[in-house]
Amino acid sequence: MPVQFSVTTKISAGYLVFALFSMVALAYALTSLHSQTRRAEQLVKRDIRALELARDLQTNLLAQERIEQQFLLLEDDALLEMLGQRQEEFSSTWAALAAAASPEGMNPLEPLVIEAEKGRKQVLHFLTGRMYDDARKFAAETLAPRRTMLADRLETFTAGKTAVIETNLDELPIASAKAYRITFLLAFLGLLFSAPVAVMVILGIHRSLGALTRATEQIAAGSFDHPIDIRSRDEFGELAREFMLMGRKLGELEKLHLDANPLTHLPGNLAIDRELDRRIRHEHSFAHMYIDLDHFKAYGDRYGYHAGSAVLAEVAGLIKRIVNRRGDANDLVGHVGGDDYIVLTVPDRVEEMARELIDEFDRKVPDFYSQEDRQAGYFVAKDRFGVEREFPLLSISIAIILSQNLEFSSQQAFSRECAKMKEYLKTLPGSNYLINRRKKI
Repeated sequence: MPVQFSVTTKISAGYLVFALFSMVALAYALTSLHSQTRRAEQLVKRDIRALELARDLQTNLLAQERIEQQFLLLEDDALLEMLGQRQEEFSSTWAALAAAASPEGMNPLEPLVIEAEKGRKQVLHFLTGRMYDDARKFAAETLAPRRTMLADRLETFTAGKTAVIETNLDELPIASAKAYRITFLLAFLGLLFSAPVAVMVILGIHRSLGALTRATEQIAAGSFDHPIDIRSRDEFGELAREFMLMGRKLGELEKLHLDANPLTHLPGNLAIDRELDRRIRHEHSFAHMYIDLDHFKAYGDRYGYHAGSAVLAEVAGLIKRIVNRRGDANDLVGHVGGDDYIVLTVPDRVEEMARELIDEFDRKVPDFYSQEDRQAGYFVAKDRFGVEREFPLLSISIAIILSQNLEFSSQQAFSRECAKMKEYLKTLPGSNYLINRRKKI
């Protein structure tokens, strides 16, 4: 048998698949974003900064050379002070470049910068000491070649940094596009793998609700045995099985309702037979009380249908009140039909019920008659053979069978024994009850 998953499990599985791919996509997107952010920060803080500082050094070298030439020409002390400032600026700019750029990038420049620094200090010494000829000679023969070599190296350095920056700027949008595509692909895969689960759940729910809707329509139309074609073992399968069980129970209730006596609303033969079979099948010890009104046909002939119906309803109410008062929740009060009733109760309470029922019935009987018949205690009418005779007031006969006194318990056995006891009770005057006290009859 294939494994059946519940709707909750299916939805959870689909959600977990989607959530897993979404988390992977989110993690990848955040990692890519972090990497590109660091790369952009490195580009701005190191490469672009180093390029700007290298260009400042180139400009500073040219400015120093121009100021030296102007001083040698004009011999103005203000220019000498300006030259000292440019040299200080060069030193601070070089320190900043060394901090911003990688050590590998500074290795080719560092020896040239050191030599240039020495040459500038020497020129500044000559100029400060008014040794102009020595300054001109040193600047032309020693310092100028050093500056030229340093300027060339700086040019090479700036060209390399420019290429690095351009490459990074070109790669950043490519990396962003790649990250976007992979993130989208992961999210799409999450949807792709979870979509079948969602579709399966939706279709299953749709089919189940459709089947349940059709079953509801059939039940509403009175077809309580309508089958529900739901084979799944999920929540809807359980609901369908409970629904079918409910339909069968509603069918049984309808039968019981149709079986119930329309006058007294007591359960009829179907409910009585079913409860009797159940007690026999489970070998319960119980009492079967058969209640019959004596001379009821003659009463109905004299007083009419409505009066007879009122007596039957009154007797039904009387039996129910006594059983509710003396019996227990499992007792059954049924109306076989006409003036016959049945009570299924516990053996140790049945005789008390029978006595109380006879006492209250006999007290109530006079109220069913006219004053003339009540005072006479009888009335004259024709019997079923057309012969006039006296009919006494209504009385009640109760045949009580204890299940433990029957050798073979069955509906037929109860029916046969009731017929015998009823025949005997009809020969007795007034209201009476009789219990089968013989064992295993």
